Amino acid sequence: MYEIAAMSIKVNVGLRIRELRNQIGISQEALANKAEIDRTYVTDVENGRRNISIENLEKLVEALGVHFKDFFDAPNFNK
Repeated sequence: MYEIAAMSIKVNVGLRIRELRNQIGISQEALANKAEIDRTYVTDVENGRRNISIENLEKLVEALGVHFKDFFDAPNFNK
């Protein structure tokens, strides 16, 4: 996994989205389409450049097919 202990929440959220997206084998564009948000927004979130709203996080988590609990149940959020 990544060395994440000192990273910001924006970076941690972005890394988790990328990790889950890669696990299900879809592109940023496909995820953006499923979540009904712009692909460049997904790119910025995954790279920790966006302060994601809770509404957009919910859209992405649902598009990834996970629950919020499972989204945050990862080593980078449990340190």
